[in-house]
Amino acid sequence: MARLFVSDLHLDASAPEATEQFLEFLGTHAAQAEALYVLGDLFEAWVGDDDRSAEAERICAGLRRLTDGGVPCFFLHGNRDFLLGRRFCARTGGRLLPDPVVAELDGVRTLITHGDALCVDDLPYQELRSIVRTSDWQRRFLALPLEVREMLASAARAGSREHTSRTVPYVMDVNPRAVEEAFRAARVRCIIHGHTHRPGIHEFTLDGVPVRRIVLGAWYEQGSYLVYEKGAYELRELPR
Repeated sequence: MARLFVSDLHLDASAPEATEQFLEFLGTHAAQAEALYVLGDLFEAWVGDDDRSAEAERICAGLRRLTDGGVPCFFLHGNRDFLLGRRFCARTGGRLLPDPVVAELDGVRTLITHGDALCVDDLPYQELRSIVRTSDWQRRFLALPLEVREMLASAARAGSREHTSRTVPYVMDVNPRAVEEAFRAARVRCIIHGHTHRPGIHEFTLDGVPVRRIVLGAWYEQGSYLVYEKGAYELRELPR
């Protein structure tokens, strides 16, 4: 059986077609998998596990059907949904993993990460990331009323769009040296990540050893997923 990986779905009530595609994916491809890994940004924004919107309920129910059917589901925090917590896991039957995490895939050490920590050239983002990932900031934010959190998240998304439009593209991609350091520090031969929205499989030699970096695609316009089975990786697109 195959293990499936997805990232950067950015599910939101404003894009119902993406939610429908994801729910169909859960009921078909994922339902036949050995496991599903969601490498961050499942949601366009997640302001707390007390989000009981109709959209959130449908997505959580779809994930619960998957896990109740015997398919383990693992989540990593992304830059849009780093507030996913224990109550979300209880609703979905999934499990949160630390980011990054090293997994053994058929004996090959593989680093799994959202990928934003590798984009070290984007200094404003990295500074923001260092603030919002602290337990103190998250505790104070989650203490705010839900509607206030939603308002602040909307403003943050607008700011993110402006930042993206003003930033040179290479700055928002992974830094090659940071990637090499990650391979060496984790002692892995494969890295799987999302975040950059630049899907592809990059194979090269590092310190005389063949390595592979796999980037997952975003679901803004085209749903896609990574299949790992019997030592082989394949990026696949879903029908539009």
